[in-house]
Amino acid sequence: MLSNPVTGFAFGLAAFGLWAIHDAVIKLLGPVLPVWQMMFFLNLFWLPCVVVLLIADKGHLTLRPNNPRLLALRSVLSIAVSMPIFYAFTVLPLAETYAILFSTPLWITALSMPLLGEKVGPRRWAAVVVGFVGVLIVLRPGVTVPSFGHLSALVGAFFAALVFMLMRRLRRDESPGVMMLYPVLVNLLILPGFLIAFGFTPMTGPVLAGTAVLAVLGFTGTVAILAAYRRADAAMIAPSQYSQILWASVLGAVFFDEGLSWHVAAGAVLIVGSGIFITWREYRLSRAA
Repeated sequence: MLSNPVTGFAFGLAAFGLWAIHDAVIKLLGPVLPVWQMMFFLNLFWLPCVVVLLIADKGHLTLRPNNPRLLALRSVLSIAVSMPIFYAFTVLPLAETYAILFSTPLWITALSMPLLGEKVGPRRWAAVVVGFVGVLIVLRPGVTVPSFGHLSALVGAFFAALVFMLMRRLRRDESPGVMMLYPVLVNLLILPGFLIAFGFTPMTGPVLAGTAVLAVLGFTGTVAILAAYRRADAAMIAPSQYSQILWASVLGAVFFDEGLSWHVAAGAVLIVGSGIFITWREYRLSRAA
């Protein structure tokens, strides 16, 4: 309905704030729980939340997908997105992880031409180049050796771009509940294989409760972002994502004794600036069309 852009932006800020706290909980659980086990219990607790959403979504009473192949691919890719990102949050400072993950819009723009056949003009290509220069500033190859955590965050951002492009196609025909349900089910089918292969880590009550908190934060954030997109255009909502760098700076300093280094701050400015420009430019082009 796009009735109130200001309210939509506020919902967007709330959603990304909840997800930032969600990611801080991942970092807290990292020393005591492998990421695949964390993801399994997260999806286990997600399932009843999604069922509630399906019950509330009275406009879509069927669970049968209209694009089963694309939905299956999106569901499998959800593991390829989550596992490296979860790992990156457990080993890297929060702000540094976010700075790398903010490269997702750059990957989307770079991949939209070969994969979707979309035309990308010189201004957006220039923004992509500037954004990836920002990524290099964050990683500082030649000055320091990028760790496996840095590589994981970059891989997660790449696969997130692929998932986002699939979501752009799926959301035309699939309800939000269906798009959330099937990835959860696929995760619950595949992740036990990791538990069998790599072993199960015994969980205390607080650790199990932490995975439940992850599910509640993630689900509430998802509901908030859905509310945001019902009230405002994507171009209005997208910049609210970059508020996470502020959340990461505060949460990192308070709970993990992390500081924001100059190279992460400088790289984040270039990445965020290029991402906002790309979003604004795509919005202008879509309005013109």
